[in-house]
Amino acid sequence: MDKSLSGRRILVVEDEMMVLMVTEDMLGDLGCESVAAAANVDQALALIEAQGFDAAMLDVNLNGSKSYPVADALAARGVPFAFSTGYSDHGKDGHYSDRPVLKKTIQGWGSGRHAHGTVDAERPGKPSKRVPGEHRGYARTNPS
Repeated sequence: MDKSLSGRRILVVEDEMMVLMVTEDMLGDLGCESVAAAANVDQALALIEAQGFDAAMLDVNLNGSKSYPVADALAARGVPFAFSTGYSDHGKDGHYSDRPVLKKTIQGWGSGRHAHGTVDAERPGKPSKRVPGEHRGYARTNPS
């Protein structure tokens, strides 16, 4: 598989475990150095304060809360991000309607083509740090 995201650090904000697992696998297959996961806005904001990210994927609806405060924090730092949603109403309220939106379907996530469009994939020479025994060979920050 294409390793065009090799060496990238990605934040995934997602409250559905199965979607998170598929996303982590896809990003790992694309060569991401690390994938940090948060299940809610507070966890995501804490990770953004503590770490630097190359890009992020944000579920719009986090158990009834919108992820727009996370988008605000990322935008303030110049970190590119895309939204993911299973609903069709994202952007109708004017919040980040110009950002890429990934539809939550296994078919849509599997190709990784949207991840390429979110992150500038031209970063040669930095191999992925894979550690035997870790989940898919990349770091994951577990939500607490």
